[in-house]
Amino acid sequence: MDATNTTTASTTQTSIPDSVSPYQAFWYWLKLGFISFGGPAGQISIMHHDLVEKKRWISEKRFLHALNYCMVLPGPEAQQLATYIGWLMHRTWGGIIAGVLFVLPSFFILVSLAYIYMAYGSVPAVAGVLYGIKPAVVAIVLFAAYRIGSRALKNKVLWSIAALAFIAIFALKVPFPIIVLIAGVIGHFGGKLTPQYFKVGGGHGAADKDYGRALIDDDTPTPEHAFFSWKKMAKIAAIGLAIWSVFMSYLVLRYGWSNAFTQMGWFFTKAALMTFGGAYAVLPYVYQGAVEHYHWLNPTQMIDGLALGETTPGPLIMVVTFVGFVGGWVTQVFGPDAVFASAFVASAIVTFFTFLPSFIFIFMGAPFIETTHGNLKFTAPLSAITAAVVGVIFNLALFFAYHVFWPTGLNGNIDWFSILLTVAATIAVFRFKVNVIPVILVSGLVGMIWQLTM
Repeated sequence: MDATNTTTASTTQTSIPDSVSPYQAFWYWLKLGFISFGGPAGQISIMHHDLVEKKRWISEKRFLHALNYCMVLPGPEAQQLATYIGWLMHRTWGGIIAGVLFVLPSFFILVSLAYIYMAYGSVPAVAGVLYGIKPAVVAIVLFAAYRIGSRALKNKVLWSIAALAFIAIFALKVPFPIIVLIAGVIGHFGGKLTPQYFKVGGGHGAADKDYGRALIDDDTPTPEHAFFSWKKMAKIAAIGLAIWSVFMSYLVLRYGWSNAFTQMGWFFTKAALMTFGGAYAVLPYVYQGAVEHYHWLNPTQMIDGLALGETTPGPLIMVVTFVGFVGGWVTQVFGPDAVFASAFVASAIVTFFTFLPSFIFIFMGAPFIETTHGNLKFTAPLSAITAAVVGVIFNLALFFAYHVFWPTGLNGNIDWFSILLTVAATIAVFRFKVNVIPVILVSGLVGMIWQLTM
């Protein structure tokens, strides 16, 4: 009886899943857009759990290989990873649908919250919910960093790279692109001298052992649409540049170069090309431009927008949607009788120009990356970069904790209630494996009750 059950379980685990239709993929990517809390670490963790462990649409090695590429690109790596997997499964339109649905729910949620924020001021109930969610986000990011680290850091060398990356960004304030470059160089030479330390997945077939075979497995041949050619890469680059030029030219011709809409398109194109290392790496640049140079919003509004971005689904860089909405509200491009229309169009412009480069980079580079997933010469630098990024993510978790526990700075009072809520959320996700959504909902409810009864 036991032997039969064991055989059945083994057969179930190693069986290849049925094909995934575009319809099934559409609904998954839409669902992901609503549940992708916790920043890039949490979003990548959710995708790994769903696509690698549960659905087995893609093997862990192929997943991590795609992730390594997305990590070195400017832009939100989790959204780019969704675009990459959608493209690999269902060609260009699959990638577009996956990438768009990853951010679309967040866009409308942030626009709604920004409208409430601007039209009605500080709502106590909403402020309380945000207050309660922040400690939960600290716990979720810590847990996600732990999960990604436990998979990516397979040996002492990769652990050392992660530790050095953390020290570099936390103590020495080394820019993230330099950390990526150094890690890539270490991986390049390390892959030649000690290749056993730089194999994706540790080289022990962990993915097959743990999750069974996948629809896109380690040995699955590259699909026809994913073959690389320089001609195809040049064609995609030309199409992407043409799309950008058409929209930017329309803004210049319709509104003029100095108009807020046009300046937002130009400024956030530049910001999108500087988002190495995630949203926090580019936020100082956005702050300097949007607050100090263009005066689209004030410092307090920027901080509030960041809080909303932290606590809504989608990539944290979606905070630019809030920036665009407030900027459009203030500049009133369509006049004082159409304030909301100005704000909505501005937020759409900002979001479009921020994410357009991400799609171009994926469709240009993914075919080349697919040709390298079995080649250690290419995977070793990317494995080292992933290890470095684990250290950077841990630094991000500490950044969250600092601003949540000491909201007015180290010289101010400690927020003991937030610490207790973080501990409770940490126990829930680490010890009891509670899903992200219930943790966020309960924490927001507790925070609202605490704020309204104090």
